[in-house]
Parts: sequence; C-alpha cells; structure tokens
Amino acid sequence: MAACALLMSAVPAHATASPSQIATSRTTGVTYLKSLQAADGSYVTGGGLSNEWAFSALAAAGTAAADVAPGGDTSKNARLVYRNQLAASSWPSTSPVVTDYERGILNSYAAGIDPARIGPGRNLVADLAAYWQTAEPGYYGPSANFNGTVFGLLALGGAKTRSGGQRVPQSLLNASVATVRANQHNDGGWNYSKAAGDPTALAQGSDIDMTGAAMASLCVGGVPGTDAAIVAAKNFLKGKLASSGAFNAMFGVNTDSNGWAVSGLNACGINPQGTDFTSGTGKTPVDFLVAQQFKPGGGFKYLPTDTSPSPYASVDGLRAVAGAGFTATPPAPTTAGEPAWAATTGFTAGTAARLALVVDDGTSNLKVCAVTLTPTGTTTTLGDVLDAAATATPSGCVTSVTPSTGGGTVTALNGTANSGSSTWQVGLDGATATAATRATTVHLGDTVSLSYGS
Repeated sequence: MAACALLMSAVPAHATASPSQIATSRTTGVTYLKSLQAADGSYVTGGGLSNEWAFSALAAAGTAAADVAPGGDTSKNARLVYRNQLAASSWPSTSPVVTDYERGILNSYAAGIDPARIGPGRNLVADLAAYWQTAEPGYYGPSANFNGTVFGLLALGGAKTRSGGQRVPQSLLNASVATVRANQHNDGGWNYSKAAGDPTALAQGSDIDMTGAAMASLCVGGVPGTDAAIVAAKNFLKGKLASSGAFNAMFGVNTDSNGWAVSGLNACGINPQGTDFTSGTGKTPVDFLVAQQFKPGGGFKYLPTDTSPSPYASVDGLRAVAGAGFTATPPAPTTAGEPAWAATTGFTAGTAARLALVVDDGTSNLKVCAVTLTPTGTTTTLGDVLDAAATATPSGCVTSVTPSTGGGTVTALNGTANSGSSTWQVGLDGATATAATRATTVHLGDTVSLSYGS
C-alpha cells in the first residue's frame, strides 16, 4: 500500500515541456506571428492591444524583424516599416501617454532599431525622460498609474545600447527600483495601481500579470534574483499555481497572465519549470502555455475554452515560452544587405532633436529631463545641451551653469561647485565619465549623464 501511494503521488516522468516541444512551439509561433503582418509590412494597428508587441516575441524566438516581409518584398520588411511609423510626427497620437513611448522602446529595441536614434527628430529615450515626475522621483507619468513606472524601468534597463551596454546611469535605474519596491504588496506581488504609503492598498491582493512585470523590472534594473523582494514575488506566484500548471489570475486562467508571469521569472533567472513551479500533477506554466497553442497553426488561445487564436495572447505566450522577459536582444538579420542595427547616426542641421539628460549632484535630488535643441551640424556640444536645458521637460533640470559661455570646464552646476577632488563629470550612453567641459561633443541619441563626485 505504501509503495502504491508513493507511485500515485510521484510527479510523472517527463511531464514538463521538453526542449523539442519548446522548439516546435517557437517555430510554429513565429509562423503565426508572421501571418499577422499587413500587406504594407506593418504590425502597428489602430488602437487597442497593438500587434507591434510581436517584435519582442519574434526576437525572443530568434527571428529578426528585418527578415519578416510580406510575400518576400524586402522593401516592406517589418523593421523598416515600424521605424518609419515611429519616426512620423503623427506617432503615437495627439494625446500620447507614457506607456506609448515605453512600448516603443521595448519593441524597437527587439526589432533591431536603436530607440534613441529612430530618426533625426525621434528619440524615444528622451521622450520617456520627459515624463519623469519631479515631485515623486522614480515615477514615470502619473504615479497613480504604477504600470507606467514599471514599464519605464523595463524599457530603460532592458533596451541596451547597440554594443550591449547600459545606456542610462545606474542612479536613474535605482530611483525607479526603490519606487517599485515601495509598491510591493504584503503578499509579495503588485498590481497596476500605486500602493506605496497606503497600508490599505498594500494589504490588497496582487495581480499575476503585474507581479510578473514588476519583478522583471527590478531584475533588469540590477536587482539580483536572490533579493528578498524577488523571493517574495516568486513565492506569491508559487502560491497561485494550479494543477494544470497555470496561474490562477485575477481574470481566471489565461495565456496573457501566464505569459507575463513566466516572463517575470525568465527575467530574474528563475526556472519556470523548476520544482517550485511544477504542480502535483507534474505540470508547469510552460506546459500550460504550450497546451494553449494551436497545432499546427502556432497561434495561442487566450482562454482554454477558446476555439481560435488571439494575436495578443500569441505574443505573450511565445515570448514566455522562448525564455524572454519583456523584450529581447535582436538577432542579426539573415537578409542580404540588412545591417545588425537600424539607427540615424547624426543630427540634421536645422531639425529639432531631443536628448535625455540626467543630473546627479550626489544627493537624493536626481534630476531627469528631455532637452530639445536645434543643432547646426551633425554633432552638438555639452554647452549647447546645458543652454537648451533651461526650457527642458520637466523644468528645473538645469538652473545655472558656470561658465555660461565658451567651451571651458564646467566648474559649477545648479549651485554645486567643483571642490577638491569632487568635480562635475559627463558620461554619454553609459560610457566612462570624463571631466565635463562645455566643448564635450554630444551625438544624436546620446543619453547625457552629469554626475558630481570624485
């Protein structure tokens, strides 16, 4: 009887999704996402849940956006068309919100487009910086919409430079990391609304989807997977695991919630098919996702009872099964003549451009803004950036600079003067900081970071 009971309680062998099953899921999932491309090469749809999130899933599955073209017409490849859409003055709309730019950063990066160098007049990183909340440092957009801050951190931490480096200073990421930590609920998870400072809100139950996104944002922001906040989030998700391998989400068992949760685990280096995420029947969240996929079509259902695939669920499902967080490093295109990256390399004289500026004086008074200037050549100078920052968004990023003209060394900024070994230094796109001079050359798309210290 004891032996029989042991056999009945044991996890079935090979119950988790196998490498071959995952490989098949990736291949067929890509086939389905390719079928969503419009005849003009576009993935961006009007309103709602845009199919442009497909770029994150395609990259995760090893397919370059530049290789996706309707009927093989490379003049309409998905990367080229998407870049043109992002560069248009009409994008994203007449009433944009912060998540428009965050979505654009995550997906342009996955598509192999430098998000800070979409075109001479489009820098998505600077566009996001304009939503920095001076009164509530660490938040992007209205703090009540906590979702905007989570995806801001995901975008700035996840979209690396073309050489694979971190494009923004760690101090900027740390500010939002602290904000995400402050919004973690007592049960270890998060939801879309702000909870920081509100005991009632912090005591409310968390959401599967937002927990996956928030924990991913912490990890791409530099928090290790062993951190107490990540462990608490992991335990929250573990407690929501059903026998089918799905997570019991706020809106019931579904592919999107499962995909976000798995992407959160992926981003933090936590195995979604490990012991903690294997149910008593031997099923894992990846098992559930693979089971939601139509065969051989490759699309994913939203609900287990659905009889047709959902584009949005297919993106979330494939990206998670492929092992990614909320974006992915773009694979090199295989189409002849297509470069690894699409990027504009220089300013266009007379065309207004935006740059992201971060000013860190060594205190908690971090300043972040988007600076708009009209260059006279293909490059500009730090002096010109500082002068233009007088009218930056949000305001107050730069209130004074010494010297105020010429190309000399910056000796004081915002009332903080060089003293002994503590001086103002400048770093561009995460490169090693050097002495800040007004003559320092600044290129299109550079994230300009000024820091005070030794």
